[in-house]
Amino acid sequence: MTTRIVIIGAGHVGATAAYALMLRALVREIVLIDSNHKLAEAEAADLADADALARPARIWAGDYADAASAGIAVLTAGAATHGNESRLSVAARSAAIIEQCVESLMTNGFDGILLIAANPVDLMAQVALRASGLPAGRVIGTGTLLDSARLRQTLAEKLGVAPSAVEGFVLGEHGDSEVTAFSTVRIGGLPLDRFAAAAPPLDRAAIAAEVRDAAYGIVSGKGYTSFGIATAIVRICEALVRDERAVLPVSIMPPDDTGFGGTYISLPCLIGAGGIERVVMPDLPTGEHDALQRSSAALKKAMEGMQQDQS
Repeated sequence: MTTRIVIIGAGHVGATAAYALMLRALVREIVLIDSNHKLAEAEAADLADADALARPARIWAGDYADAASAGIAVLTAGAATHGNESRLSVAARSAAIIEQCVESLMTNGFDGILLIAANPVDLMAQVALRASGLPAGRVIGTGTLLDSARLRQTLAEKLGVAPSAVEGFVLGEHGDSEVTAFSTVRIGGLPLDRFAAAAPPLDRAAIAAEVRDAAYGIVSGKGYTSFGIATAIVRICEALVRDERAVLPVSIMPPDDTGFGGTYISLPCLIGAGGIERVVMPDLPTGEHDALQRSSAALKKAMEGMQQDQS
């Protein structure tokens, strides 16, 4: 699909994503764009040094004109959270940055897929959709892919299995109202309750809280997150570039027939070369479905509040 990926934002997440893309040898060209061009140049030079010991790729600091021939533009630029500050609390600041970046992309002829990783990612993906004019299936937020990976890791540790043996989704907002959908969990094809029948009871509320709050602990310790979200970015890029038709929980504008239309929210999606091909809506029990409705409502309220702040 593409030999070039553009990453907008050469901070911790953008640079780490570029490094992971280089190691995976997914594309031949990686372009870093940042308002601080010297930072982008330094990161690109450092990555090029590493690339000399890895697999051939061209990595450089460019500008928005370089995005015209890119198949994917990854937006990591946005307002950072600090301490216990929630993702939604930086929405208005991030929105102004995202709008400016997307407008610059479109002015320079970009016509690929937008992958949004800036927080709050659900709202920022919706801002990017509006600013770009692209079809909704080509504007994707990283959503709860990372949260779902954290759920798999946590359950794997408690059940004594490999994370790769665990399937399951966190849905809804990538944030405080997210829904840990235990009904979707399978280990070796077995539902969670059946697999764990002989083990001590799992404290599901504690597991959900641990998954939900994981980023706060990381930010408290090192000031930011980078490795997990960068790997989530690369995983989505892989599905796009390789036309995998993989099912991943990402943030999208759901079709009205899902019952969650009107705002970006994370649901399992079939992803191929053209972007989102379909939503794979799981059959959720009443409690999880209602929690997902509340998460959607929280995002709609946050979007309305952000738009008021901008006006």
